[in-house]
Amino acid sequence: MDGIDIRTAQAADVGELAGLRAALWPESSQEEHGAELREIVAGRVPGILPMVVLVAANRDRKIVGFLEVGLRSHADGCDWTRPVGYVEGWFVSEEARRQGIGAALLLAAEAWAREQGCKEMASDTQMHNLTSQCVHETLGFEVAERAILYRKTL
Repeated sequence: MDGIDIRTAQAADVGELAGLRAALWPESSQEEHGAELREIVAGRVPGILPMVVLVAANRDRKIVGFLEVGLRSHADGCDWTRPVGYVEGWFVSEEARRQGIGAALLLAAEAWAREQGCKEMASDTQMHNLTSQCVHETLGFEVAERAILYRKTL
């Protein structure tokens, strides 16, 4: 992981970061991601609990990964009497994988969560995303439960 800088996202990162976010969440456009990121890096998070976007930049200052971490009042499988740090989004570009960047981002997120008074971290991933499940478990997460989520428009 030589030459990788893990830091909080800044306004100048929004364009690059929006592209990575669109790769993780393609149901929204890069422009929509950019608009949301501008608010987040300005300190106007889309909710009532704090969150931060951490980025991994290489020697050329290119952003090769990110992790969005926030506080939640509770999470399945965690102590319901305490807030929990929650991995809202976590992505490392294909060419930068298997270099410890995802682990470094998670360590920084855990440090942030501890600063917020958290004793636990939680996360989720899609049932079909076996790579993400493997990464989570390799980095110390354990399965809390499995569920299928439903919705119905009224």
